[in-house]
Amino acid sequence: MDEVFSIFLEEFGAPIDRQEVPASSIDRYRGKLPNQLLAYWAEHGWCGYGDGIFWIVNPQEYESVVASWIEGTELEKYDTYHLIARGAFGDMYLWGEKTGYSLKITSFLSRCVIDDFKPTPEQMDRNLQDFLLIADVEANDFGDLFKPARKKLGILRHDEMYGFVPAIMLGGPDTLDHLEKVKAVEHLIFLSQLAELEPYNFSDIQF
Repeated sequence: MDEVFSIFLEEFGAPIDRQEVPASSIDRYRGKLPNQLLAYWAEHGWCGYGDGIFWIVNPQEYESVVASWIEGTELEKYDTYHLIARGAFGDMYLWGEKTGYSLKITSFLSRCVIDDFKPTPEQMDRNLQDFLLIADVEANDFGDLFKPARKKLGILRHDEMYGFVPAIMLGGPDTLDHLEKVKAVEHLIFLSQLAELEPYNFSDIQF
């Protein structure tokens, strides 16, 4: 295990609900995602961390999610994106084939942060490691609700997230009483249909 992933594990803790990554998935994304990420997949699998507050995921399972958020927007013209990680409440971390880690979508608010930095091919592995080094538990814990949600609703599986019902964008309260354990793919697609994706105001940015 390299130093970067060791630091990541110090922040988030031991993995849960590990899925082994087949060689076919690594071959599928070679040249599209950084070699360093594919190496982490091979060694560590697709897993949840921090008791499920943060997940490194199979991008293929989320292709329909990415399409539902990106298609018809300017982002579609900008790059080809793959969802490589997500948070327990629906923060989505997307990797651009040309721009690296350049897009974060906060699905339950329909807001995004876009980075226009374009790493060279030689910088992609470093960009991926930088992404893991800046990831932290607090940024994925909406309103300090993760621990209460886990206690009330149970630990998430790899295909689950905590979702507000009714959704915040439909006027629902962002409280524990209105959180449910939901299927991640289906809920993220549902959220994409509620409001147009917009960038955060500069003063709100938390990348």
